[in-house]
Order: sequence, then C-alpha cells, then structure tokens
Amino acid sequence: MYGLVNKAIEGLICSQAGEGVWAQVKQKAGIEENYFVSMNPYPDEVSYKLVGAASEVLGLSAEEVLIQFGEYWVLYTAQEGYGNLLAMTGHDFRGFLFNLDNMHAQVGLGFPELKPPSFRVTENSPEELTLHYYSDRAGLSPMVIGLLHGLGKLMNTAVHVKQTAHHAQGADHDEFLVQYRPI
Repeated sequence: MYGLVNKAIEGLICSQAGEGVWAQVKQKAGIEENYFVSMNPYPDEVSYKLVGAASEVLGLSAEEVLIQFGEYWVLYTAQEGYGNLLAMTGHDFRGFLFNLDNMHAQVGLGFPELKPPSFRVTENSPEELTLHYYSDRAGLSPMVIGLLHGLGKLMNTAVHVKQTAHHAQGADHDEFLVQYRPI
C-alpha cells in the first residue's frame, strides 16, 4: 500500500489518542520509519502491522480499527488534495458508488503500483443497493463499512450498512446491503 494509507492511519490515531499513542503503536508494530512518504509504495504488511498494533494498544478489535479507519480515510483524502477527484466521482452517494472503479482508475495514474479493489453495484430500490467488493487483500471488508459511513457524512446521507456475504467465510467476494437517504 502507498504511504498515504499509513499516513492516514497515523492521522487517525494521533487525532483520537495523541502522538504518544502513535509512538506506542509504531513500536509495537516494529515500524522504525519516522514518517511515511505519501507517494511511496510500502509492503502491505506494514499497514497490517499498524492496524494490529493499534488494535492492541487501543484495546479495540482489528475490525473496529478498520471501520474507524475507513470513515477517517474518506474525510482525510478529501482534505489531503483529493477533494476534486472525489467530487468528480459523484455528486451524490449513489452516483459515487457506481463510479468507484472509475475513480480508482484515475488514482492509478498517479500511483502506478496501485492494486485497488473493485466494486460492482446492484440497485435494489431507490434507497437500497448491494455493494459487491472484490479485493486481493484479505481482511479489509470492515474498512468498506467505514468508507461507506464516511462517504455518507461527506455527502450528507444517512447510511446503514450490513455485510451479507463474507469472502473470509467462503464467498467469492464480500457483499454489503446498503440503505441510504439524503439528510
């Protein structure tokens, strides 16, 4: 994953628990870098170690850390210069989700080693859809739940998410039932 992800993990922990806790997380994860370079690729293992260490230090499950991180990620990237890209992806919650793969293709132009997930949307009703999530990276489906909640906050939309299929439990991909309405 790119350094931008690890910087966002740092930002989440520092904003919620302080820089001292971030230092504890890095130490527990065995990470010696003083800072992460946004545009540099890092082994995925670095991000996984940070999430695992954050879970232990904060006393949260890894799932809870990933959900919080997903929500934080949306708001973080909007502030870190990607707001225009987010705005071009969709002006409302539904439109944004239908364009996730297009957004990742655009991001890939600046991040040549990007290995993004893929998303497909099945519309169930005007305020309900099924989001299909495909990724080569294991264990990140809780982050999708957080991403959806963060996107709802960004787009003034009430969002309820329930994971209905789990790749980790044998399904060929993860699925989420998403109910939403503008507020």
